[in-house]
Amino acid sequence: MKSLLKIGILSAFVFLLAACSPGKGALASPTMLAGSSSELVATATPGSMNSVEGSHMMEPINGENLETVPDAKGGQLLASEIDGDTKVFELTAKAVKWSILQDVVATAWTYNGTVPGPMIRVTEGDKVRIVFKNELPQPTTIHWHGIAVPNAMDGIPDVTQKPVQPGETFIYEFVASPAGTFMYHSHYEGDLQVSAGLYAPFIIDPKEPVAPQPDVDVNLMVSEMLVKGGQTYAAMPMAGMEPNYFTINGKAFPETETIQVKKGQLVRIRIAAIGQLVHPFHLHGVPFKIVATDGHPVPEAAQLTKDTVLVSPGERYDIEFVATEVGQWMLHCHILHHTTNDNVEPGGLILMINVTD
Repeated sequence: MKSLLKIGILSAFVFLLAACSPGKGALASPTMLAGSSSELVATATPGSMNSVEGSHMMEPINGENLETVPDAKGGQLLASEIDGDTKVFELTAKAVKWSILQDVVATAWTYNGTVPGPMIRVTEGDKVRIVFKNELPQPTTIHWHGIAVPNAMDGIPDVTQKPVQPGETFIYEFVASPAGTFMYHSHYEGDLQVSAGLYAPFIIDPKEPVAPQPDVDVNLMVSEMLVKGGQTYAAMPMAGMEPNYFTINGKAFPETETIQVKKGQLVRIRIAAIGQLVHPFHLHGVPFKIVATDGHPVPEAAQLTKDTVLVSPGERYDIEFVATEVGQWMLHCHILHHTTNDNVEPGGLILMINVTD
């Protein structure tokens, strides 16, 4: 009887070991994923790389024959040419020396030499052609964030198109739709390239203007940069690579723009977060209404009245308010470390709204 009991216990122990062993019936770890058709196979995200190949993301951002553009403003309207019934825009990706502050210069990868790149603004239904040339030291693509483009124009490397190699040109074509606040940015090694400055606003105005129209219409793109020891690195949420400068349209306070408003005017501010951190933006002085999210209008009955809105990476919020009070009113991120320059206050994500009679 005791022998049978021992045999039973031993059999149960062997069965337990077999159940816990990493055989084909167990969940496979990444190191186990092989090419066998009967096993799971790991699939890489397009444009991604393993830790060895991706180690260059922690190296300084570089470029050749860098032009310095100390007084340039980012996000300015890009002119177009007309080819039949199509609006044609030209974009060139290139590296420049970009001033975040008067005494802080970063190496930036840009569209047309500014951070953000130029604003493309068209009307819903317009036929759009973007002639894109790559003068960067590595491949890239453009993704039209939130815009209803054909799949072949979506900018996903090795999925919808081949990456645009250094020196090559690629043409993007689509019909502008829907109306709203959008953006465009690199989709190749975005952890590096978007952080380096490859992003810009894209606004599609509705065919039929919606009343009331704002008297002041401002677009703000929010991001982060890492500059240390005279070198620029890709800012990212990982130890040792955290940003030390926080930017609105490529500048940190006090170099951020001041929005000039007359008392009684209707103001629209379009806030787009393109970096890798969340930003709760708070407006002093008056509350605002959220009139659109991610380019889509919010019905009037559903519009929230707030003084702070949390903007996450990739999101866009259109807020509107009437400037009822004269004075200098602050708009800023309420994660207060984001209002520093290299850990010194005040700086970063602050701008002033100057309301006059």
